[in-house]
Amino acid sequence: MIPVQGFAGKKVAVLGLGRSGLATAVALEAGGATPVVWDDNEAARDAAEKQGYPATDLRKAGVWEDIATLIVSPGIPHLYPEPNPVVRNATAAGVPIDNDIGLFFRSFATYEWDGFDVAPRVIAITGSNGKSTTAALIHHVLTHARRPSQLAGNIGRGVLDIDPAHDGEVVVLELSSYQTELARSLTPDVAVFTNLSPDHLDRHGGIGGYFAAKRRLFAEGGPDRAVIGVDEKEGRFLANQMAEGPADDRVIRISVDAKLTGPGWAVFARKGFLSEYRKGRQMGSIDLRKIKGLPGAHNHQNACAAYAAVRTLGIAPKVIKAAFHSFGGLAHRSQIVGTANGVTYVNDSKATNVDAAQKALLAFRNIRWIAGGQGKTGGISSLAPHLGNVRKAYLIGASAEEFASQLGDTPYQICETMERAVAAASKDAEEGDTVLLAPAAASFDQYKSFEHRGDDFTAIVAALIDG
Repeated sequence: MIPVQGFAGKKVAVLGLGRSGLATAVALEAGGATPVVWDDNEAARDAAEKQGYPATDLRKAGVWEDIATLIVSPGIPHLYPEPNPVVRNATAAGVPIDNDIGLFFRSFATYEWDGFDVAPRVIAITGSNGKSTTAALIHHVLTHARRPSQLAGNIGRGVLDIDPAHDGEVVVLELSSYQTELARSLTPDVAVFTNLSPDHLDRHGGIGGYFAAKRRLFAEGGPDRAVIGVDEKEGRFLANQMAEGPADDRVIRISVDAKLTGPGWAVFARKGFLSEYRKGRQMGSIDLRKIKGLPGAHNHQNACAAYAAVRTLGIAPKVIKAAFHSFGGLAHRSQIVGTANGVTYVNDSKATNVDAAQKALLAFRNIRWIAGGQGKTGGISSLAPHLGNVRKAYLIGASAEEFASQLGDTPYQICETMERAVAAASKDAEEGDTVLLAPAAASFDQYKSFEHRGDDFTAIVAALIDG
């Protein structure tokens, strides 16, 4: 646990009592603050009270007179589409608003670091797609290189729930736009921007607000190194803003669309080969084609981002290469969950938007595509140019009819449920086919989370193969 600094003897309000909210209350108390907690959900309030944190109704205006700050959990809106009533009350009372990420960055460093030979460092990763795999891959490389490391944030443990830093340790954080948009302190040593595609637009008031939320990771704290994907205009703009000139190697540009060989520092992947260039000279290369845990161009982009991040720590290319080969992939992200009769079953339940689904569709051949769920604005119409690898689609969930109307000439079958979709796809599949779950939709119409959806797919496939 990271005790929160700066609020000893003060009352701090906590809104949202899920995993991060409860961890925040514990960390505040450990730092000498008095947490005043609330959740709009009664069951969450009851669970918190059982852990010693009785709720105080923060919707009442009179409670704010002696509150030092309000800590808001990531899923709770503070601006768009409408502020939560508790947030509105805090704003009216002039109470500062922060989140657990801001508390982490103001509390992680301690006086004990004065005795360390090597100061701990923080690598923070954001972006629309690939940030979980990138974070896990960085952590894996560090572990392989025997560098002490912890994985936290939107993956692994909550940021305030990790252990205090050891000498030379590296904390790897995956940060969503919900987490970066509100944090008052954002000071990673290395910041990584993978890519940008439309997502969470209602929460951020449009694509500009969404990009602005992610850009804060770079603009607020000024990282020592910035690893930036430049395959979209937003990434190119961000790299331009962070660099003092073409040769400024504090910015490492990454790409899977272009060969980057200018005077600065760049890592790119072309035709399955990763290359590192610095000052116009090649410094390293890795053949990614036979690395089973990193299939497809989207995972090659993740590999470029992870490679660049760990290179800033001085880890050698040959060590990174060996670590990549032992990386088993991340659950629900292009995860091979079974093979039978020459048919491969792949769980990419994390592909909750069309951009992520597109990357999965381009990573495999002869696809039996399971898609659908709680569809997002625009459906899957933008995927039309990328369906060449799809032999047939098997549609589930609330968006099944809508998705069917946008498939053009691609054969489809409306299956409604995951069990029916897997059964139908398996029956149709021939040797060399891939049954791919890449929903291009959220999961909440039928499941608690994308993990729940992916676990259901995996269990059904296991039963089918074992049966």
